[in-house]
Amino acid sequence: MTKTWNVYLSGEIHTDWRDQIESRAKQLNLPVSFSSPVTNHSNSDDCGVRILGAEEDPFWHDHKGGKVNAIRTRTLIADSDIVVVRFGDQYKQWNAAFDAGYVAALGKSLIVLHPPEHRHALKEVNAAALAVAQAPEQVVQILNYVITGELPDHAKSS
Repeated sequence: MTKTWNVYLSGEIHTDWRDQIESRAKQLNLPVSFSSPVTNHSNSDDCGVRILGAEEDPFWHDHKGGKVNAIRTRTLIADSDIVVVRFGDQYKQWNAAFDAGYVAALGKSLIVLHPPEHRHALKEVNAAALAVAQAPEQVVQILNYVITGELPDHAKSS
């Protein structure tokens, strides 16, 4: 029986990096099940007040939403075999940094994905990761290697 790997894709929601990883993994026929936080920004921001009631103070608005979102995040991270945390260019992803720390504290396998210019700012996060990738394709190659033991042709050495 082949293991299905649970991979949680955390981090920035403004690019198609998740779609790239998921479609390429599907092309390679990898036994992977992907999950992620709610990526609809307004739903994520407003879930607490839309479900539990309005708040006048923005702190409590965010507090409610953060806690409701944490139910999903904590559950899916706990159920994951591997967590990929993406840090993008457009916004500072404080929640992604928190997720990376949470993953490290749980002893889960962590792959960090970010452009080279974030190297210094993320040095502690990178130190906690088992791999630091710069492109979604590298994440897929890591998953392929971990699951199948196969290296991409261009990475094979003689």
